[in-house]
Amino acid sequence: MSSLAQPLAVNLVQSVDWLAIAPPTIAAVVALAVLVADLFVAEHRKPLLGWASVAGLAAATLMLLPLLDGDRATFCLNSAPDVCSYTADRFTLVLQLLVLGGALLAALLSLTALKDADKRLPEGEFWFLLLSSAAGAALLPASRDLATLIVALEVASLPAFALVGLRHGDRKSSEAALKFFLSSVTATAVTLMGVSFVYASTGTLHLTRIADRIQNVDGQLHTLAQTGVVLTLIGFAFKTAAVPFHFWVPDTYVGAPLPVAAYLSVVGKAVGFSGLILVTVVALPSYADVWGPALAALAALTMTVGNVGALRQQATRAYSAVRLLAWSSVGQAGYLLVPIAAAAYSDDPEGSIGSTVAYALMYAAVNLGAFAVAALVGRTKSLNRLSDYRGLYAKNPLSALLLAFFLLCLAGLPPGIIGLFAKVTVFSAAVDAGLGWLAVVMAVNVVIALFYYLQWTALLFRAPEGEPERHLVPAPVTTAIGLTAVLGIALSGAPQLILRFTDTALF
Repeated sequence: MSSLAQPLAVNLVQSVDWLAIAPPTIAAVVALAVLVADLFVAEHRKPLLGWASVAGLAAATLMLLPLLDGDRATFCLNSAPDVCSYTADRFTLVLQLLVLGGALLAALLSLTALKDADKRLPEGEFWFLLLSSAAGAALLPASRDLATLIVALEVASLPAFALVGLRHGDRKSSEAALKFFLSSVTATAVTLMGVSFVYASTGTLHLTRIADRIQNVDGQLHTLAQTGVVLTLIGFAFKTAAVPFHFWVPDTYVGAPLPVAAYLSVVGKAVGFSGLILVTVVALPSYADVWGPALAALAALTMTVGNVGALRQQATRAYSAVRLLAWSSVGQAGYLLVPIAAAAYSDDPEGSIGSTVAYALMYAAVNLGAFAVAALVGRTKSLNRLSDYRGLYAKNPLSALLLAFFLLCLAGLPPGIIGLFAKVTVFSAAVDAGLGWLAVVMAVNVVIALFYYLQWTALLFRAPEGEPERHLVPAPVTTAIGLTAVLGIALSGAPQLILRFTDTALF
């Protein structure tokens, strides 16, 4: 008996590469440390929890640097060392940089938001939830089996529901959290059913093995496999806020604290899109004839509905600036879907995915910058209407110039060269894959988006109504705006750097 048990025990032993898993692990450990420290820290010292969280996210981001020297993997099968559950390749590192960097900037904005909230946002719980969500989001792009991927997806999503509805006594916030929760739970249920069907058809959870086995599924299981593929795609369409699964976005962004809305707009999208890429391109390349046309149609529909929704925002409506950014993020999700759809038709799917990752990096930097300026304006204009930005140049010239730069980047106009470069990259991916009709739809939507981005930009430089008031900008908000501005300006000066960073073997 003991001789049989010994080989079995050896097979269960895992050699963990702690350096490879350091980024999400540090975020998770700091989250637990903050939660425990909250029990013992005096009320007047609670802001220290925020600075500890910022330091933890900065440390997690810096731990990506030692991983640049080559691909690493851990939690591998003893019988097949090349089949692993966690892989730190270039694709993983780029998206972890996006996720942890985005969470760090959202944390900087949150320092001021918590101070202004006057105890309506419990600090210990807030930082625990933000760090936990960031840990799950950083784990997801490294996941190479369906179980790890789903767990990471939920670890990233569940704290986000609570973050949206955490503000005490705010009915709007509670309603937004409920809508977000119901839509996300539906997505999770659909995804789990799809994943279970795929597992039942192939007998494995590892993505590379699914890719091999799903091509030769027994005839009796063929329908089950197809149903699993379709349900899994629908589940991730919810997570990416693709139309028609986008209905939760505007109300959630308005109801959430603004730093949380900024976090969801960037990190939430990175989670959905990295999961979608792994499921389609890595696990299901043989079903490209199913997910390719579906994602192309979703891309066209999503960018059109998002841009038309943003176009319809009225300047004097309450929270119209946040709603415009919310609808804009739906439109941007459509652009991000284009290269993934193109990967189904392209001879170079990794190049197409590189276009999505490059666009996501550009979008993350400038969208967080726009949210940072919106958070600054929202400190004195709680309704955050577009009309509140009229004459911002007279009140705060630097913030107005930087917001104009961020909006022009999102529109793809000079001097926002990085935005133009990213859009051309996505456009080229569609044309090279033979999706000319999708490139035309994208071109039309870019023109639609120009109108509302330029309209908002023009408001910044119009004569203000009444005497302009000058306000001090808190240091954390200044840092967040400055970091995004430096990144956007540097990449506009050398846009090829971002493509070089992502144009490599992703898997």
